[in-house]
Amino acid sequence: VQLQASGGGLVQAGGSLRLSCAVSGRTFSRSAMGWFRQAPGKEREFVAAISASGRSTYYADSVKGRFTISRDNAKNTVYLQMNNLKPEDTAVYYCAAGLNGAFTIVVVRTTRSWDYWGQGTLVTVSS
Repeated sequence: VQLQASGGGLVQAGGSLRLSCAVSGRTFSRSAMGWFRQAPGKEREFVAAISASGRSTYYADSVKGRFTISRDNAKNTVYLQMNNLKPEDTAVYYCAAGLNGAFTIVVVRTTRSWDYWGQGTLVTVSS
């Protein structure tokens, strides 16, 4: 399984970015997907997750109302649309696949619940 994240960059506060994560080597349409982020000196934290069907999503409180996770099963790709970005959103963003367990907030927000990780893409938000 390979996950390739892209779309990061430098943006001013209030701006937008869309991250993409292309997945190969797995039956993507049957897999939940997640996004996490890690800021310098901090632990990796949950951002958002989407069920295999795309009908269910979860978000961290810090991004609710600003970020939207979506997926295109025909393209084996999951997206993270990030609007109204803030300096505290600065981090390396990672996509994750291979959820172990039920699609619940308790499970998806734990890094150990996911088997596969992308290489990360850096998002920098300037004030």
